[in-house]
Formats: sequence, C-alpha cells, structure tokens
Amino acid sequence: MTDIAVRVDHVSKWFRMYHERNTSLKSAIMRRRRSVHNDFLALDDVSFEVPVGSTFGLIGSNGSGKSTLLKCLAEILYPNVGTITAFGKVAALLEVGSGFHHELSGRENIYLNGSILGMTRKEINRKFDEIIDFSGVEEFIDQPVKNYSSGMYVRLGFAVAIHVDPEILVVDEVLAVGDAEFQEKCRQKFADLHRAGKTVILVTHSMDDVRGMCDQAAWLDKGRLRLVGPARKTVAAYEKSFEAGS
Repeated sequence: MTDIAVRVDHVSKWFRMYHERNTSLKSAIMRRRRSVHNDFLALDDVSFEVPVGSTFGLIGSNGSGKSTLLKCLAEILYPNVGTITAFGKVAALLEVGSGFHHELSGRENIYLNGSILGMTRKEINRKFDEIIDFSGVEEFIDQPVKNYSSGMYVRLGFAVAIHVDPEILVVDEVLAVGDAEFQEKCRQKFADLHRAGKTVILVTHSMDDVRGMCDQAAWLDKGRLRLVGPARKTVAAYEKSFEAGS
C-alpha cells in the first residue's frame, strides 16, 4: 500500500491554436501553404503528490490550468509530457448532469447517469432512496428532467455523482451550484468522505472553502506550479500575490 493517492510527475499539456487552418486537402492545395498555428502551454512541468485520505485543493486565477489538470486526472485529456498516476479507483465530477437524457425521467436518469459513472444496477438500487433524499426532488422524480428547473437538474446530477463510491473523487466547482442549504449539504458530504478515508481533489474559487475543507492545496499560475503545501499557507500566499501585484 502507498500513502500517495495521486502522483503528478513533470506534467506539461499544450493545445494547438490555429490562426489559419486548411480544412481539406483541396484548401491546402488552393492556398499553397500549411496551416498557421502556435501552441498554447496550459500546464508547464507540474509535479506534486496528493496524500491518501486528504481533501486537496487546486487554486489559481482563471486560465491558470486548474481545469486542464483536472481533465488530465480524469483521463479526459492526456499530458503531452509527464505522467499522472492514480493509486485507486477515480470518479470525476466535472460537469454536473452531463450524462442526463432530457426526455427521460429523473428516476430513469439516476440509473443512466449512475451506470455512466461506473455504478452497477445493484449499487444504484441500494443507494436509490439516499440519492433522491439528497437531491430533494422526490416530488418530481418521475417527471422528464427537461421540465426541471436548473437548480433541480444540478441537485439531482450532483446527488448521483456524490454517491459513487470511488477511492479518489475529482470535482470541479461543484460548491458553486444550488442554494445555500444545498451547498452546506454538499460540504457535509465531503466531510463524510474525508472521515471515510476517501481522497478528494477539489477545484474552487472560494478560498473560504479551501481553508475550511482542504488539508493541502496547490497553487497554479499560468500553467506553472507556484506553491504546494498546507491549505491555509498556500491560500495566504495566493491572496498575498494580489496585494503585491505579482
């Protein structure tokens, strides 16, 4: 057994940005030149380790590379250089309700989305009542989700995802959804996962949430790792950078 849940080892990721692009062989022949592009470096030689059982925050301004790194962790994207090693089953919650079918009922979507996230039908059956109770949409569970409000849709999507039982949960800005009551319920669920020894990697713009929930944090700035360590210390350095204008 290792005491490391995730190891990020010298990871770099870039995207090709086209200014002029040949969309076919014919256009390449007619234009008589290659596509014009440059590479955007989203992650630049990033390395850190996430301890088992920790709640680990990823912080930084918009465009710092946080979401790109999460997508690499979830194997939606792959690094151009370096490796990411997860020592355990990973579940990713990057876009709440992304596996829902609008024409199906809430009940049917629990089974559909749960299976997409790796749950067996037996697991979903066992957790079904708990998922509905957490979402607070019991009254509308047999209605098509296309008739749900945005808040109901998000609550049900989060309720399904949070009841997957991974060893490592990767989440992006989920505490920004729902009302204050639902956000507090989400925080309590993360606390339950922490007590159960699960590892959570969390992206959020709320420094209060990082200070209150996270054990450690990594600060990304324009794709580079500026600091990694205890959450409060990392947040303090990040906030101080605004005062210094650095």
